[in-house]
Amino acid sequence: MDTNLLIGLVGLAGLIGLIVIRIPIAYAMIVVGIVGIWVLSGERILLSQLKSLAYGQFSLYDLSVVPMFVLMGNIATRAGLSRDLFRAANAWLGWMKGGVAMSAIAACAGFGSVCGSSLATASTMGQVALPELKRYRYKPSLATGTVAAGGVLGILIPPSVVLIIYAVIVEANIVTMFTAAFLPGLIAVAFFIVTIAIYVRLVPNAGPPGARVSREEFVAATLGVLPVLAIFALVIGGIYLGFFNPTPAGAVGAFLVAVYGFARRTVGLRDMRIALLETAKTSGMIYLILLGAELLSIFMARGGVPQTAAMMMAESGLSPYTIMVLLLIALIILGCLMDSLSMILLVMPFFWPVVAELDFGMTEDELKTWFGILALIVVELGLITPPVGMNVFVINALARDVPMIETFKGVVPFFLAEIVRVVLLLAFPSIVLFLPRLLG
Repeated sequence: MDTNLLIGLVGLAGLIGLIVIRIPIAYAMIVVGIVGIWVLSGERILLSQLKSLAYGQFSLYDLSVVPMFVLMGNIATRAGLSRDLFRAANAWLGWMKGGVAMSAIAACAGFGSVCGSSLATASTMGQVALPELKRYRYKPSLATGTVAAGGVLGILIPPSVVLIIYAVIVEANIVTMFTAAFLPGLIAVAFFIVTIAIYVRLVPNAGPPGARVSREEFVAATLGVLPVLAIFALVIGGIYLGFFNPTPAGAVGAFLVAVYGFARRTVGLRDMRIALLETAKTSGMIYLILLGAELLSIFMARGGVPQTAAMMMAESGLSPYTIMVLLLIALIILGCLMDSLSMILLVMPFFWPVVAELDFGMTEDELKTWFGILALIVVELGLITPPVGMNVFVINALARDVPMIETFKGVVPFFLAEIVRVVLLLAFPSIVLFLPRLLG
């Protein structure tokens, strides 16, 4: 075995060891990357890389979109959008059997479209939807499982911070990724609602119908959600139609959500201060992980690990679809052990070179788009699967009277629905690529 490759594999094993002992992934990647580059190339090359790497990485214009959408999400969590969305969804769907749970899914999708964070979506919508689900005596596992699963919609429905990071790593177009995520996001909402409809028929007492609202309340709830829809249309529609690129779109979205909050008096100066501080902390964390990922990527490239993995897969004799399925299964397993952002940053430098060598009869840009959406969907699954299941932990903190095992049971039907969606998009790539091709 080549010495450089052996050093690269030892470094990879060391990285896994550091993660296992709960060293923050950013620091683990930085340490392994620095030591690996020093061992392979010497201190002069290492110092040369460190001199310009951070500036070169953080000054990328594409990355400036991250704090904008993070700020938009932080303000949205404090502006009362979640209550308006749930109230409107409940007015439309709540009267049906399982309707309040369906309303929670629809509201999660709407909130995710202006938030972009799964954890924030689960936490904020949990505070709004769980009391209503409890009031109508929904089965506890269905109630908590619905909100935990609904939270994952925030990671795919544009804008999505993780989708932006993926685009930066593989050098894909952010607007194209947002466009491609739209139809799979709608399919997820439809599948989750159908899952609830099937579940409440198989378990009759799990989801009683809610009360029908009066005509006046129906109209008021529908009108109340129009500002949220207008913000989504201006931000995402402006990106799709080419009025502005993602960075100013994020700034416009943050401004409009703030205006909405101030107008309703749900956001004050103290809330803005907290939102700005949280944005700074989150953005700093993301950038630090990005720096670690870049150092690790340089080390692994010098060690030849991604190239060797790509060559081994190419020479394995397996079909491209078999290799893709194996990679997606690996992502699901990894998603059980770490958060979605860290996983995307850690594995894409290894996985993308392998995928790039596969022949699916599409261009490289289309392959980046299709694989990115598939990867993001299976990353979602990690948010609701043990032992990490971060969305489940968030919901468990809000519903302390429901054992965590019940919430994990509650997300199983949604997990199966997600698997069906992955199979559908894997079998028919045109579903993902339809809008990018249409608007391209």
